[in-house]
Amino acid sequence: MARGGQVGLARVAVVVRAGAAPLWWLGVFAAGIGVLVPGLTGRRIGVLAGAALFIVATAVVASVRRRRYTALAASAARAGKHDVLQDRAVTVRNWRRGHRWWLLLAFLAALGSAFAVPAAAGLLMAGCGAGLWLKSSWIGRREQSGDALLWVRVDWLAGNTGRPAGKAVRAYRSTGIAAGDAAPGGARRKTAALV
Repeated sequence: MARGGQVGLARVAVVVRAGAAPLWWLGVFAAGIGVLVPGLTGRRIGVLAGAALFIVATAVVASVRRRRYTALAASAARAGKHDVLQDRAVTVRNWRRGHRWWLLLAFLAALGSAFAVPAAAGLLMAGCGAGLWLKSSWIGRREQSGDALLWVRVDWLAGNTGRPAGKAVRAYRSTGIAAGDAAPGGARRKTAALV
C-alpha cells in the first residue's frame, strides 16, 4: 500500500496468471513421476483419469466467477494520478510467496496419490494452471476490446495476494492500454526492437 492517500494497484490479469506457471510445471513434473509408479489402478487407468481431470479442471478454472469479473470490469473507474501501479514482477513474486506452501502441499499430495492412481493428481494440477492461463487470456481480450487495462487495489486482495474477484474487491480501476509493464492478459510486455 502506498503512502499519503496513494493507492497501490495490481493488474487483475497478472494476479490471475501468477499461479498458472507453477501449477502447470509442478503438475507436469508430478504426473511425469507418477507415470513411473504402477499404482493400484495401473498406469493406463491413471493416465486416462488424469486426462479427464485435466479437461474438467481447465474448463472449471477458466470459467469460474466470470460473471463477477465482467461486472467489476464494467463498473471500473479510471485510475487517479495518485494511484501507484505495481510492477508485474512484484505482483507475481507476492502471489507466489503467498501461495508457496499451498503449492508445495499440492505437489506432495500429487506425488503421494500416484501410488493409488498414477499421474491423475499431477494432471489435475496442470489443468488448474492451464485454466488460469485461459482465464488471463480471456481478461486480456476484454482489456483489448475495451482499450483499457484492469487493476485492483492491493489492499483488497486476500492476505496471500490472491482473489482479484473476491468479496473484498468492491471495484476495479482502469488505465490506458499502454500503462504498466504487462501486456493485456498479464504477459510480459514485448519491448520494441531497436532500429
